[in-house]
Amino acid sequence: MTERIFTGLTRRAFVRLCLAVPAPLALAGYGAAAVVGARGEAPAWLAGPTAHAQELAPTPACSDADDATPAQTEGPYFKPSTPERTSLLEPGMGGTRLIVSGYVLTRACQPVARALLDFWQADAAGAYDNAGYRLRAHQFTDEAGRYYLETVVPGLYTGRTRHLHVKVQAPNQPVLTTQLYFPDEPRNARDGIFNRALVMSVTDGADGKLATFNFVANVR
Repeated sequence: MTERIFTGLTRRAFVRLCLAVPAPLALAGYGAAAVVGARGEAPAWLAGPTAHAQELAPTPACSDADDATPAQTEGPYFKPSTPERTSLLEPGMGGTRLIVSGYVLTRACQPVARALLDFWQADAAGAYDNAGYRLRAHQFTDEAGRYYLETVVPGLYTGRTRHLHVKVQAPNQPVLTTQLYFPDEPRNARDGIFNRALVMSVTDGADGKLATFNFVANVR
C-alpha cells in the first residue's frame, strides 16, 4: 500500500455498481466549499462544486423495496459533536489517500436530501484519536442524496480488518450505525464483525483509492 504524507491539505453489489459515482467525476468533484471546514483552503486539483453538480449523472433506477443497509456495532471509539466537514485530511497526515462517495437512498430508491452522515476511523497506523477530532467528522447529503468524503485508508489493529465507522440518519428518522469494509482484505475472513454486504467498491485513482457505497435507509 502506497504511503503518502499530506502537506496540504452493501448494500448489495448491484446497487453499488448501479449508483456508483464515476471515479473521474469523484476526483473532479468538490472545491473550496467542500473542504474549507477542515483545511481553511482548497487544494488546487479540485474543481468547483458547481462543476460537480453539473457533471454527475442522475441517480439510476434500482430495485424497489431493496434491503436496508445492515446495522453494525458502534464500537468503543465513537465521539459525538464532531466538526462538519467533508475532508479529514490534515498537514503531515500519513497514509494512502481515500475518497469515498455515493448516495443515501430510501428503500423505494428515492434520494434522501440532508441526510446526516457521521464518520470516524483509525489512522494509517491503526490508532483512533480519542482526545480530539482527528479523522472524525459529520456532513449532510446534497439535494440529490449524494455524499463525499476525503480521508486516508485506515490501518489495521488487533482483531479487526480495515473498516470505516459511520452513522447515517435520514431527517426525522432513526439512526443507522454501521461499518464499511474494503474488498480482498486478508483479514475479512477472520473478522467476526465483517459483513460482505458492507464492502465498498474500491478502485485505484491517480493519487490514492476511490471507493463508492450507497446507503439504504429503512424508510419508504
